[in-house]
Amino acid sequence: MIYERRHTRMIADFGGLSKVMPRLAVFFMIVTLSSIALPGTNGFVGEFLILLGTFRSNVTYGVLATTGVILGAVYMLWMFQRVMFGKISNEANRILTDLTKRETAILCTIVLFIFLMGLYPGMFLKKIDASAAGYLKFVQARNAAAVSAVPPKPFGAP
Repeated sequence: MIYERRHTRMIADFGGLSKVMPRLAVFFMIVTLSSIALPGTNGFVGEFLILLGTFRSNVTYGVLATTGVILGAVYMLWMFQRVMFGKISNEANRILTDLTKRETAILCTIVLFIFLMGLYPGMFLKKIDASAAGYLKFVQARNAAAVSAVPPKPFGAP
């Protein structure tokens, strides 16, 4: 929506947008918080499940993934601050219009699902239970076959 008004994606071309586009700033903040996995949002559910599985599989990879999540959150908050707060750094930003009613309705729907998925993830995760169980059974069978195919080494062999 910002791109459609300014035709640029460069963070440096923005600054102080919350002064001229306060409704957009609110929605932008909600989506940013979802992207950095604030509890109660869809991003939290996804990142929590991914990190849980990663830590169970390999702690080193889990630590690396968590570091990436933290760095991503720092970047997102830095970007939000640069785009929305401070002085209006570009005169072209002074004439921007805030959200239309149509854009507000679209963003309200998106925000509804952000919180719905974050607060009631079971409603969405239930849909994949059968597929996930079938895949888990397949992986366990493949791993069991691979383990039984390897002959045991004699005691003391290198």
